[in-house]
Amino acid sequence: MQWQTNLPLIAILRGITPDEALAHVGAVIDAGFDAVEIPLNSPEWEKSIPAVVDAFGDKALIGAGTVLQPEQVDRLAKMGCRLIVTPNINPEVIRRAVGYGMTVCPGCATATEAFTALDAGAQSLKIFPSSAFGPDYIKALKAVLPASVPVFAVGGVTPENLAQWMKAGCVGAGLGSDLYRAGQPVERTARQAAAFVKAYREAVK
Repeated sequence: MQWQTNLPLIAILRGITPDEALAHVGAVIDAGFDAVEIPLNSPEWEKSIPAVVDAFGDKALIGAGTVLQPEQVDRLAKMGCRLIVTPNINPEVIRRAVGYGMTVCPGCATATEAFTALDAGAQSLKIFPSSAFGPDYIKALKAVLPASVPVFAVGGVTPENLAQWMKAGCVGAGLGSDLYRAGQPVERTARQAAAFVKAYREAVK
């Protein structure tokens, strides 16, 4: 399986509002990101996501995070979302999203959850919360997973420690609070996005 974007870093913009969304998404895309997730526990996501899809859908894989129900997938498909990220393994959510041709990156912690997700059709996996398990755990889990499955570290990833997750076998990471915190200025988002892109490029030299 191949990850669908050039840069395997997912910008997680949890808590972003419709008024802020275009500026912050533009900032991370300008820095080199081409995968963006707006979690469904963000204010008025049903306004932010279509606006971001319209503005940047031709430049990046735009989607939603914290997707918990198949019905949410239906709504997101109508909005033009192409990426579905979940915090848990719900096979029906995965199957529904795959049926729409979406890229799915579900959250898992154990080998049982990982294989349940793959059996449902997931094309990638996120290990969440990565910081609670550590790189050695991911390395051990990767040993039993198909080598072709892209695995992302999510939770506690910073520009300073990104390389250790990649050394453990992750193709990349999902980046939350160290990239974006609700209400922060666009300048900080741009600065952090650039730092993550630089850290990734150094890690894969």
